[in-house]
Amino acid sequence: MNAETRLGFFAGLGAYFIWGSLPLYIRLMDHISATELLAQRIVWSVPTALILIAVAAKWRDVRVAFQWQNVRWLAISGLLIGANWACYIWAVHVNRTVEASLGYYINPLVNVLFGMFIFSERLRKAQWVAVVLATIGVGIMTMAYGHVPWVALFLCVTFAIYSLIRKQVAVDSRAGFLVEIALLAPLALTWLGWFSSQPGNTLMGDGGWDVVLLMAAGPITSVPLILFALSARRLKLSTLGMMQYIGPTLQFLIATLVFREAFSWTHGVAFGFIWLALIIFTSDSVMGEAKARRLARAARIA
Repeated sequence: MNAETRLGFFAGLGAYFIWGSLPLYIRLMDHISATELLAQRIVWSVPTALILIAVAAKWRDVRVAFQWQNVRWLAISGLLIGANWACYIWAVHVNRTVEASLGYYINPLVNVLFGMFIFSERLRKAQWVAVVLATIGVGIMTMAYGHVPWVALFLCVTFAIYSLIRKQVAVDSRAGFLVEIALLAPLALTWLGWFSSQPGNTLMGDGGWDVVLLMAAGPITSVPLILFALSARRLKLSTLGMMQYIGPTLQFLIATLVFREAFSWTHGVAFGFIWLALIIFTSDSVMGEAKARRLARAARIA
């Protein structure tokens, strides 16, 4: 493993570890409403993003990101990621972290379906098998909850559409993130102003450590995105594909072992189908990438 690959590997681990540990931070702040925590997360992400862009000297990319043809799409992606954050924070607050982790497990399979319906991509047999198994898992989870697991579906669909838009907008990841949160910040500040004007409400929690922890929401949001961008440029897609399950696995373990959320045998069967689908899907992706490399190598030799 050379130095660049090693940097990418540890950057990826850092990103997924932070994302996977996020429920611990949200639960630590559960005395603050989900809406205020969301607004604070948006507001404190702005100075964090500005600092990261200044360090990387990416101001030219910021100007490109603020061009109208990019802003109009980044406004949509910003609303999507804001809605995703809101749903996730609320889910952890109301003890539905297991269901939230399910959403990020099935997200890669939703991406495959988007590729089929939007870009007319043809699914391989193994991918069809994975999608069917995941669908069965979601159906069993519906029986376990007594209702459709809408939190999981909302999280995976909003993030899949967000990823789709960001893939199509050719801007630096840091600059694009700055535009998204800069567009969301006025909404967040307006809400915080209204909230603080209501009798009995105070901003920044109980003061003291609450102030520090709320300010930390900016780095907690921005840093893993930057680490992910570093890893994506240095690692193979197959490696990233396998690493992406670190986040939801940590969330799942925290939900069941730390938060002690309900997890019956029915949940176990549902997750079993989904994990089997992911094993098949990931194995097929790894073999597909290996085959593509062999064909490319053979073409160069020829």
